[in-house]
Amino acid sequence: MSGDPSGIHGTFETRFLPVRDAFAAAFRGRPRMGAALAVHHQGELVVDLWGGMADARSSVPWTSDTSTVIFSCTKGIMAVLAARLVESGRLDYDLPLADLWPEFGVHGKNTVTVGDVLAHRAGVSAPRESVDLAQALNWEEMTRLLAEQEPLWEPGTGYGYHALTHGWLSGEIIRRITGQTPGEFMHETLADPLIARLQLGVPEDQQGDIAHLEAGASLQELVRSQQAARQPGVPDWPGRALTLGGAFPQELVGDDAGFNRSDVRAAQLPGAGAVATAHGLSAAWSSVVHDTAATRRLDPGVLKRAVDVRSEGSPVFAAAAPWPRWGAGFQLDSAARRYVSPDGFGHDGAGGQVAFAEPSLGLSFAFLTNWMEAGDDVRATRIIDALREIVES
Repeated sequence: MSGDPSGIHGTFETRFLPVRDAFAAAFRGRPRMGAALAVHHQGELVVDLWGGMADARSSVPWTSDTSTVIFSCTKGIMAVLAARLVESGRLDYDLPLADLWPEFGVHGKNTVTVGDVLAHRAGVSAPRESVDLAQALNWEEMTRLLAEQEPLWEPGTGYGYHALTHGWLSGEIIRRITGQTPGEFMHETLADPLIARLQLGVPEDQQGDIAHLEAGASLQELVRSQQAARQPGVPDWPGRALTLGGAFPQELVGDDAGFNRSDVRAAQLPGAGAVATAHGLSAAWSSVVHDTAATRRLDPGVLKRAVDVRSEGSPVFAAAAPWPRWGAGFQLDSAARRYVSPDGFGHDGAGGQVAFAEPSLGLSFAFLTNWMEAGDDVRATRIIDALREIVES
């Protein structure tokens, strides 16, 4: 079945009508929102929907070809790339990072393993000194700063969400093994064989189909409350993890700021900066659990190691429950992010993005939107709930 008068376009197998309805419901009361949804089953695309505005400022509609910044869903893709390197024998999760990157092994960071890095246990979740945008867009500068930095806590003893720094750490692992940028390796390993729009570092003259991002009221209110709660002289490390102290707005976007900037979208920012269509991102997750297009599924033994719990419970810097759980870069099913089944794994992203795979069900899922919400944002959750009811019926 395809588009209808509600403004939702695309195709879906009839049994997924409740998923389509939940997707349509996400737009209610959000006239400036655009979004897309894709589901693969056994390697085949069974839901491919889109609707709303790619750029409400000029009334540009979202189309099948619209892509958008996927924020921290990028980390999930980096975890897939790391797992492929483990599968090929070029990487081991237990390898000390300093064996690959000797400059990193100072100030007690010599014990940090690849698995620690991927599971947010490296102790460098934010820079001690403020970083500006020019520095953030300079790969050599950022990797040098993180290598030289004294950790914020003893590495390996706890976890703290490395909102942006995770990308330079995981990306440098890839660069030192392959000699390629993370974006080049992503293209070679996933985007090209899957014929998928999934890109890290989009040239400025190729950004015409990328949606314009807007911060919704709930995200703006969250930022205001966090700013009001800050205490003078007390470092806000989780906040700095998002802004780097000055490179990005806390909302991550502005009209021509943050991830709406063309130079940011052109950069290698593997913590949050990949661009994808929903069907391209879902295809990438499908390839982990089922042969998809020209890719073979990830070796089950490697996948088992990749989803073993490495971080859970209360983080180093106090945060209200529910808390996430992490494998080797994969966000695991938890009260903080429910998937279709307890076996699901993937990654969500700022503003409402969610992408994951279900190995026992042969499913993959991607929901992407340019209308960024926070707090009790149930758009993706209700779509996942609808998908779960179909699977369980």
